Amino acid sequence: MGVEGRVTGLSAAPGLARTAHIVVLANEKGGSGKTTTAMHVIVALLSAGQKVAAIDIDSRQLSLSRYIENRRVWSRKSKLGLPLPELRSIARANGRSIDENEAEEFARFAEVISAVEQDHDFVVVDTPAADSYLMRLAHAMADTLITPLNDSFVDMDVLGRIDAESFEITATSHYADVVREARRQRRLVDQDETDWVVMRNRVSQLDTKNGRNFSEGLNDLSKRLNFRPAAGFGERVVYRELFPRGLTALDTLDERTLGAKPSMSHLAARHEVLALLDVLRLPVNERARRRMHARAEWFRASREPLEDAGFFAD
Repeated sequence: MGVEGRVTGLSAAPGLARTAHIVVLANEKGGSGKTTTAMHVIVALLSAGQKVAAIDIDSRQLSLSRYIENRRVWSRKSKLGLPLPELRSIARANGRSIDENEAEEFARFAEVISAVEQDHDFVVVDTPAADSYLMRLAHAMADTLITPLNDSFVDMDVLGRIDAESFEITATSHYADVVREARRQRRLVDQDETDWVVMRNRVSQLDTKNGRNFSEGLNDLSKRLNFRPAAGFGERVVYRELFPRGLTALDTLDERTLGAKPSMSHLAARHEVLALLDVLRLPVNERARRRMHARAEWFRASREPLEDAGFFAD
């Protein structure tokens, strides 16, 4: 059975009703910044009072899993009380046939999603830099798809072919076709549209002709492929320095958390992350208001006598 049939079954299966907003980080090109971006989105959502689950389907690298574990260890060691998501991982199947592998991977994916989406506001999925059944399945389930893209025409090639003289887009590429098909399947399942955001990563601090050509090419592609371009993260060492302790630019960075005084680069990184979050427009505020109202109601009711608290219907 193909992805379309399995996604239909997943969405329609009893007990698997969609509740959490699913954010997928994906790009077939390695080293694009998927895990770094995923962790910053996770911490932003946790800091906004959202309940977040993280799913790592890059079973070979497990970079997101290690990032979260580093955060757990450093939080405990330094007594920081850093917010953490619930972490799950899904391994690729290694059976004798493609059909058996896909069936097993679908079952694993369905089990994990059903275990977390009912009691979480968001599920953030980090994917491998390779085309696979699990990767395509995650794309088809995405409410928001974030594709980090290094500021290079080499990396843009996963989305579209570039004319050598005019720098105009001449054709779309394989990964763009993968996303187009996943979005089509999503519409067939629940008539909803995946919001696709392509964010520039490792952006040079200098204004160059190459950077301007890249920006124009990306804007051209956004019209062809129906994604929203975003100014993402700059070429900053701080993003890589934060990984060993599981920190992000959104955490309180001082000598206690960072081991050194933060620099202007840390502040600039924080502004970059906040700007990206504004572009993503994740449904945080409405969910937060509903959760805040529900908590207020619960506390109000808990202070009333039991017979007046409204726990029992007439």
